[in-house]
Amino acid sequence: MPAAARPLVTVQGGAHFELKQEKENQIRMPEVFLAPIRPDVVNFVHTNMAKNKRQAYGVSRGAGHQHSAASWGTGRAVSRIPRVSGGGTSRAGQAAFGNMCRKGRMFAPTRIWRKWHKKINLNQKRYAVTSALAASALPSLVMARGHRVEECPEIPLVVPDKVQGIQKTKEAIAFLKAVGAFADVERAKASRKIRPGRGKLRNRRHTQKRGPLIVYSEDEGVTKSFRNISGVEIANVETLNLLQLAPGGHLGRFIIWSEAAFRKLSTIWGSTKRVSKSKQGYKLPRSCVTNSDI
Repeated sequence: MPAAARPLVTVQGGAHFELKQEKENQIRMPEVFLAPIRPDVVNFVHTNMAKNKRQAYGVSRGAGHQHSAASWGTGRAVSRIPRVSGGGTSRAGQAAFGNMCRKGRMFAPTRIWRKWHKKINLNQKRYAVTSALAASALPSLVMARGHRVEECPEIPLVVPDKVQGIQKTKEAIAFLKAVGAFADVERAKASRKIRPGRGKLRNRRHTQKRGPLIVYSEDEGVTKSFRNISGVEIANVETLNLLQLAPGGHLGRFIIWSEAAFRKLSTIWGSTKRVSKSKQGYKLPRSCVTNSDI
C-alpha cells in the first residue's frame, strides 16, 4: 500500500480555526507516516491485545454433578450413562452428569485458570502502531473506514497547541465545527444502537461507531473538555494505543493532532536511519519492496 509522501503539513489556523493564530505555518511530515502499511500485522496484534482486558469466568465446580447417580450397567437395553437413583419421581432413572444430558454439566467446564492473556512481541506492537499511524495520513483509507472528513482542509489534520487549553465543552464543539470534524462526531453519535444478544444484559447494552481521536502533548484541559462529546476519544502522543489507532483492527482512524504532539512523533519514532530517542535502539521498519511496479 502507498504511504503518505507529502513533505510538509499545514497547521490549520486562521479561517479554519476559531481560536485565531497569526498565520498558518507548515511543519515537516514525521517519517513514521511513511512506514509500511501492513493490515496483517495490525490485525494480528489487535486481536491479541484485545484479549488482555478480559475478565476470567468459569462455571461452578459442582454444576451438573449435584445428584446421586450411577450407571445401570449392561444387560438392560439402555445406554450406560449414569442415571439418577431412587424412585417415586420422574427424575429417577433419567440420565445425569454427561454433557449430552438434560441438567448435565457442560463439556470441558470453563475454569478461571485458563490462559486469558496473550504476550505480543514488542517489535510487532511497534510495527502495528507505525502502520496505523501511516494509514491515518491517507484520506482514502480514512474515508474507507467510514469517517466523514470531506470538510476537513487536510489529512493528517494538525491544529495549533491552543486546542490543548480548551476548558469548556461548548468551545470544544465550536473547534470541531471550525476544522470540519463535527460531521464525523454526528455520524458517531447517530450510530448508537442497542446491542443484539445477551451482551445487552451484561453492561454492554449499546454499540457505537468511533469518531475523531484527539492527540495532545500536554493536558491543559483538553481531556475534560472533550470527554463528554459522543464518539470523540483523547490520547497522549507518548502513549498511543493500537486499540484506539485502529479500532476493530481496521486501519484509517481520523486523528486530530496538536502541533506539539505532531512534532514529537519524530523524536518518539525516529526514522529508518535515525534511532528513536525514547525507544532504545529502535528504528522504523522499512518496506520490503521500494518499487511495486516490477
